[in-house]
Amino acid sequence: MSFLFGSRSSKTFKPKKNIPEGSHQYELLKHAEATLGSGNLRMAVMLPEGEDLNEWVAVNTVDFFNQINMLYGTITDFCTEQSCALMSAGPKYEYHWADGTNIKKPIKCSAPKYIDYLMTWVQDQLDDETLFPSKIGVPFPKNFMSVAKTILKRLFRVYAHIYHQHFDTVIQLQEEAHLNTSFKHFIFFVQEFNLIDRKELVPLQELIDKLTTKDR
Repeated sequence: MSFLFGSRSSKTFKPKKNIPEGSHQYELLKHAEATLGSGNLRMAVMLPEGEDLNEWVAVNTVDFFNQINMLYGTITDFCTEQSCALMSAGPKYEYHWADGTNIKKPIKCSAPKYIDYLMTWVQDQLDDETLFPSKIGVPFPKNFMSVAKTILKRLFRVYAHIYHQHFDTVIQLQEEAHLNTSFKHFIFFVQEFNLIDRKELVPLQELIDKLTTKDR
C-alpha cells in the first residue's frame, strides 16, 4: 500500500487523495497496512471480520489510486506525446478514452493525455461524497460497486501501459520492486472480490500468472 513508498520521492502525477485521520476508513487503512506488513498478500486483501465490503473496497480503491499516481509520477518525463502517441499495452492492445459525460464517443489519444483524463476522472469519483462517503453513517449508493469496478478496470490500464511501454525505465529508476509489489497487491485484491473481468486482464495475463502462481 502507500506506506511502501513512504521514504521515496513524493512526486505524484495528481494530488494524493487523503483519507481523513480519525475516521473509520482511516482505521481500516491502518489495518490493511499492518496486515500487508506480514507479507501475506492473500490474507491482507481479505475483508476484515465484521467490516462492510463497500467500505473495504472504497479504502483500497483510494489507496490503489495513490499508488498508481506515485508510480506513474516517477515516469511522466518518459511518457510523452512523442514516445507514446497512442495509449497502448503492447502492440495488440490500444485504449480509447470515453467517460460517458464529457466525452461520450471513445477517442484515440496519446498515453499521457489518456492517463491524464483517466486519473482526473478517478479523482472526481473519489472526491464525490455521494459516491465515496467519508462520514460515518452515510450509506454507499446502490451503484457504488459498479463505479468501483470501472475505476479499478481503468487503473489496471495504467499498470498495463507502464509494464509494456516503460518497464526498462522502471528498472533504470530501480522502481521494479515497488511496481511489482503494488501490482501484485492490486491483482490479489481484484481477484478476491471478482472486480475486473478476466478479458480486461489479458494484456498482463502472463505476468499475473507468474506473480500469483507461487501464492496459490
